[in-house]
Amino acid sequence: IQVIESGGGLVQSGGSLRLSCEASGDTSNIYTLGWARQAPGKEREFVAAISWSATRRDYADSVKGRFTISRDGDRNTVFLQLHSLTPEDTAVYYCAAGTGPYYDISLSDWKYWGQGTQVTVPS
Repeated sequence: IQVIESGGGLVQSGGSLRLSCEASGDTSNIYTLGWARQAPGKEREFVAAISWSATRRDYADSVKGRFTISRDGDRNTVFLQLHSLTPEDTAVYYCAAGTGPYYDISLSDWKYWGQGTQVTVPS
């Protein structure tokens, strides 16, 4: 399984951005697709996750109401829509896939990770 992110960039405070993550390979084993982020000098943290069936979604409290995760089943692609961005959202955003046997938002259980995409919101 491979996951490849795209869509990062520089955006002004209050702006929006959409990140994409395409999963390929043996996707039949994927139960969870999620996003995490890591800011300079900080640990990687959970941002959002969606079950492969798209029936469950979870968000970190810090992004709830501002970020939306969704899935395009036909393309095996997950999107993260970011709104009302602040400098505190500046980080490398990683997409990852968890292979079960159930939906799981624990980063330690996500087995396949992308290379990350930088999101920068200048102060």
